[in-house]
Amino acid sequence: MSQKKDYLKETIQHFDIKKHNVVPVVEAMEKMAFSARDLNRAAQIYDKMLADKDCTVILTLAGSLFSAGLKKIVFDLVNNNMVDAIVSTGAIMVDQDFFEALGFKHYIGTPFVDDNEMRDLHIDRIYDTFIDEDELRICDDTTAKIFESLEPRPYSSRELLYEFGRYLENNGGPKVDDSVVYTAYKKNVPIFVPAFSDCSAGFGFVVHQTKNPDKHVSIDSAKDFLELTKIKLASKETGIFMVGGGVPKNFTQDIVVAADILQEDAPMHKYAIQITVADVRDGALSSSTLKEASSWGKVETTYEQMVYSEATLALPLIAGYAYHKGSWKVRSPKELAKIY
Repeated sequence: MSQKKDYLKETIQHFDIKKHNVVPVVEAMEKMAFSARDLNRAAQIYDKMLADKDCTVILTLAGSLFSAGLKKIVFDLVNNNMVDAIVSTGAIMVDQDFFEALGFKHYIGTPFVDDNEMRDLHIDRIYDTFIDEDELRICDDTTAKIFESLEPRPYSSRELLYEFGRYLENNGGPKVDDSVVYTAYKKNVPIFVPAFSDCSAGFGFVVHQTKNPDKHVSIDSAKDFLELTKIKLASKETGIFMVGGGVPKNFTQDIVVAADILQEDAPMHKYAIQITVADVRDGALSSSTLKEASSWGKVETTYEQMVYSEATLALPLIAGYAYHKGSWKVRSPKELAKIY
């Protein structure tokens, strides 16, 4: 019978946009057609966001991105002032980023395995990636430990992710040099996770609130919405770079409507790009086009582009293009976490 060590051998390696100048490749795509030309335009729009000194850039993330090798890209975007705020799923920030910051890894796997055997060996599978379930339980327990250390009250997800960064700082720092949670903490880049319980932290909440039924830490989702809306109100212009769809996508688009309710002159997102493989025909949120979002008063249509591609293919090209074009070099850190 196979053992866990037989499967957890080779680790996922995160793509480094600094090592690969993809500008000539992306520029060549401008004279092609279909998704290649769409990707080129999206890359140019992202570069415009970075060149626009009045623009606040909000990155939204959904899907198993960091486990797939995209973590270092987002780390570099944050570390080089190419992103001013992040809206993400909980799995990406906690089960994948914080998980690796604790010293654990994601492993190269295959979908062609016996998943019953995986369960017996405590190996979790994300398509062709493996995770050690026993290590993930340590991550769960660590989140509960963080909650236990905090003042019992409702928190926004931004506040809690800041505490995750503080935990790493106070415990010798992250075990890796590319933790997004940690660099965002250091650079005052706010991270929002609108569905925060839907991840490893959710198990931590179950443990913490069971242990403390009458006085405990909880999530204030309305505070999340208000705090992200305050970023819109504090910004002359905004641009959104969406990887995947789901809750992070809609949550970020909705702040335009919320801001408009609070003040009459709140502008729509000036720039918007989305990488997705979702099919628009089912009417789902993840696949809804940016032109459709304009009908809701959320996104302008001058600088918007859908890119129908899987994220591990498109994100390195779009982010790498913007990195090597260098418009970010004249940007000043916005440190938006300081507005709260």
